[in-house]
Amino acid sequence: MSTLEIPVTSAGPRPPVLARRAWVEHVMGTAVSVHVRALDPGRADVEAAVDRAVAHLRRVETVLSTWRADSDLLRLQHGETDTAHAWVADVAELALEAEERTDGLFRAWRSRTGGRTVFDPTGLVKGWAVAGAAAHLDVVPEISYSIGAGGDVVVGAGPGPSADGPPWRVGVQDPYRSGRVAEVLTLRRGGVATSGASARGGHVLDPRSGRPVRRAGSCTVVGPDLTWADVWATAAWVDPGRAARLLAERDPGYRLVVL
Repeated sequence: MSTLEIPVTSAGPRPPVLARRAWVEHVMGTAVSVHVRALDPGRADVEAAVDRAVAHLRRVETVLSTWRADSDLLRLQHGETDTAHAWVADVAELALEAEERTDGLFRAWRSRTGGRTVFDPTGLVKGWAVAGAAAHLDVVPEISYSIGAGGDVVVGAGPGPSADGPPWRVGVQDPYRSGRVAEVLTLRRGGVATSGASARGGHVLDPRSGRPVRRAGSCTVVGPDLTWADVWATAAWVDPGRAARLLAERDPGYRLVVL
């Protein structure tokens, strides 16, 4: 499972020719790509904003990682500290809201061996982190951008006419045929999140049974906020039919693509 970015072409009056530049960093256990379109994407303010966006992701990793023993989250859960970055509380509150909004199809609390319950925000923290990183690019004038992290993509633009430039085309990978794009989503601002088992196996647990969801296929959600697209993609992978009904009722600005 992954979401692929596709080069964009446009028709009609010829807009100013925008150059495109890409940066790739390995952070939060995946390759994160940042693409910027601008008349001059090598500007110092663009470079600085990309550096801040990547630093934001690295900081999230040190605070909320579930695999780094020195993260604030794991040190707190293991009783090694009684203080943690405010992001831990922020994400816990967000997870509770997500659980309520999805009627429990999304849940960030897991039962471990021996009956111990732990907080595992993996199902939303990447989308939340990438959305936060994007805020550093939103303030840079005359650019549009895309940030991709695994199955999560956020696109947007800074102040100025670049916001009216050509849209980004985000391809959803076919979960049944490696390397094939099954559907293309076009947007200028917003987020796309995909959940499935083709790339990482049964990493999503059904909170109703505690068992991994291992069927074929994928669920992709596109909408105005990557954080909630990520939440709904996870919920939809657990139960596509029920999630589709809840999404239409509670977050009609988002669209679900089930493959």
